[in-house]
Amino acid sequence: MTSFRLGAGSVWVVLLVAVQLVGAAPLARAAGGSGEIRLWPGPAPGDKGGLGPEEDKTKETDDLIAGRRLIRLGNVSDPTLRVFRPPADKANGAAVVVCPGGGYHILALDLEGTEVCEWLNSVGVTGVLLKYRVPKREGLEKHAAALQDAQRAISLTRHRASEWGIDTGRIGVLGFSAGGHLAAAVSTAPARTYSGMDAADELSARPNFTVLVYPAYLTVKEEGDRISPELGLDAQTPPTFLVITQDDPVRVEGALFYSLALKKAGVPFSLHVYPRGGHGYGLRRTDNPVTAWPDRAAEWMKASGFLR
Repeated sequence: MTSFRLGAGSVWVVLLVAVQLVGAAPLARAAGGSGEIRLWPGPAPGDKGGLGPEEDKTKETDDLIAGRRLIRLGNVSDPTLRVFRPPADKANGAAVVVCPGGGYHILALDLEGTEVCEWLNSVGVTGVLLKYRVPKREGLEKHAAALQDAQRAISLTRHRASEWGIDTGRIGVLGFSAGGHLAAAVSTAPARTYSGMDAADELSARPNFTVLVYPAYLTVKEEGDRISPELGLDAQTPPTFLVITQDDPVRVEGALFYSLALKKAGVPFSLHVYPRGGHGYGLRRTDNPVTAWPDRAAEWMKASGFLR
C-alpha cells in the first residue's frame, strides 16, 4: 500500500482545482440545454471540413466581461441547435433563434448564447442556440456558410414547433455583433441560399421578428453608409429591435442608417442608442445603462404581440 502526504502548496492546488470545477458546473449544465441537434441531415452544404477539432480559443490574457471570462469557440464545421425550454408554467409559445457574435471567426458561445437562452426562458420564450460554422470559408463571403445555417435553423425550428411547444408565427432571431449581421441577413434574404434537403426546408426560412444587439456590417462605410448589398431589406422584413451605443467601435451609424432603411420600407422598428457601453457586453449586468437592454427588448416583444 502506497501512502503520500500533501504539502501546503499542493493543498492549495487541489483546492483551486476543486473551486474551478465547481464554478464550471453551472456553465456545463447551461450549455447542455436539451442536447445538441445536428442542423443538417448530412454534411453542411459545400463544406469541406479540415479545420481541426472545435476548441475554446480564449486566452488567459483576453479581457473579462463583467469580471468573468467567456467561451470563444472556434473551428465549427458541424453546426447544431440546442433547445432551451422555459418552465411549463411560464412558456408562452414564442421562440428565438440565438446567433452569437465573434466576427465570423469564433462564437461567444456563453456570453451571447447560453446566457441569452436562459434569459429568454425567464420571459417564457424558448431559446434555440445556433452554433453556426466559423471561421468564414475560404473563397466565400464572410457570412455565406453561416447564412445557410441560420436559414436551416429557422426552417427546422418551424418543422419541430409542435414537438417543442412553439407557435410557428412567433419565431424570432436575435444576434450580437457579427451574429447581428447574420440575424439581419436571415431576416432579409429573398430566397433560400441552398437546395432544400427534406421536409423542414419546405417551410419559411424567414423569422417573424428580429433583435439586433450591437450589430456589425450593416452598412458600407466607404460608400456613404449604404445598406450592405447582402441585406435585401424590403417591406417583408420582420419588425426589428436594435440596440447600440455611441462609442461602439463597430460604429453607431450602421444601426442608424439601417433604421432609416426600415422606416422607408414601412417596417416597424424600435431603436435604442445609449451614450456609452462599447461593444461585446452581452447581457451581463453592470452599472452601465445599456446593459438594461434585455428589459427593453422584452417590453418590445410583449408590446408587439410576440409574448402572448
